[in-house]
Amino acid sequence: MRILFSSLGLHGHTYPLLPLAIAARELGHDVTYFTGAAFANALTSHGIEHIVGGMDLREAFAIANGGDAEVKPQDADPDRIAAAFTSVLPRSFAADLAPVIAEHKPDLVVHELGNPGAGLAAKVAGVPGLCHSFGRMWQADEFAASTRGHLLAVAADLGVEIPEDDLMGLGNPYIDICPPSVQQPEFLASATKRIPLRPVPFAEPGELPPWVLEHREPLVYLTLGTAFGEAGVLRTAIDGLAAVGTKVLVAAGPTVDVNALGELPDNVVVLPWVPQADLLPHVDLVVHHGGSGTTMGTFGAGVPQLILPQGADQFANAAVVTEAGLGDQLLGADVTAEAITAKARHLLADEAVLGAARAIADEVAAMPSPRDVAATLPDYV
Repeated sequence: MRILFSSLGLHGHTYPLLPLAIAARELGHDVTYFTGAAFANALTSHGIEHIVGGMDLREAFAIANGGDAEVKPQDADPDRIAAAFTSVLPRSFAADLAPVIAEHKPDLVVHELGNPGAGLAAKVAGVPGLCHSFGRMWQADEFAASTRGHLLAVAADLGVEIPEDDLMGLGNPYIDICPPSVQQPEFLASATKRIPLRPVPFAEPGELPPWVLEHREPLVYLTLGTAFGEAGVLRTAIDGLAAVGTKVLVAAGPTVDVNALGELPDNVVVLPWVPQADLLPHVDLVVHHGGSGTTMGTFGAGVPQLILPQGADQFANAAVVTEAGLGDQLLGADVTAEAITAKARHLLADEAVLGAARAIADEVAAMPSPRDVAATLPDYV
């Protein structure tokens, strides 16, 4: 069977789909993946054909902001955010994927939730589609009206109909990587075509420092992800965690210059990048931005989380982690070194949080594996 996957060219939107794409390829399906150039090695190393394409998110925001390329996504007006995700990007992906679908003739298209343009291209071509989540069900609360208007207009221009109660998913069966205990209750109550899938962290191959595997004292992992990381916030978190007295491993990410962090405490190691999927089983606390990939991966690792949300869905993820007793959060002016020290010490010792983290890890382990779900994909053709 020929399967075409497509996601926005962002790590948080692409990595969650890769375990299923890889499993489908290992089962003998012909798998093609349409996304940005940054993922070439991750895809081709697993025998997946990579077609480079899709508009860059910053370009989409510049268009939505009337050509202003200086506005950061986290600073954009909500209506402009809606326009970027539900008009500019869907139109671009639908147009770019039309010739790809015509040439490759896939039997099935798997699009991630943030990329309805790929699903719309499949509908235009009459190809069945599946919508793949990247975390909890996304809710367009603050700009719901803008989202509805934009996507319905795009669909109308393409000559297809989409259900108003499932605009981003387009009414397609929904591959859900979120454990039910922390999923949107309203979504679980209304979902009729939900396909559970274990959230399996993905990372490109890399070596962990030997001391990570051998460490005896508690190990804290700190990351602000690949999109919203800022040196000032990261340095504050480093100072706070260094005072806890544990070993701290920091992934600076692509948005932070390691040299900008200054002199580091002796118990802190900063690297530009770490293979996060390989690291998570070895840590005792994850301090992070609340990105869906890190949040879901930490669920599977069964360790507490301290979340310092910076933008997008990170605030909602921080809230649900806190409400579920799986960790804690710090927001805005509360993000101080002293507060991070206190929260981290508490989370490393709180048996209730540790128990809740282990319980959700068991829940994740019981979900269908990527290979299990890949074996069912022909059922949706």
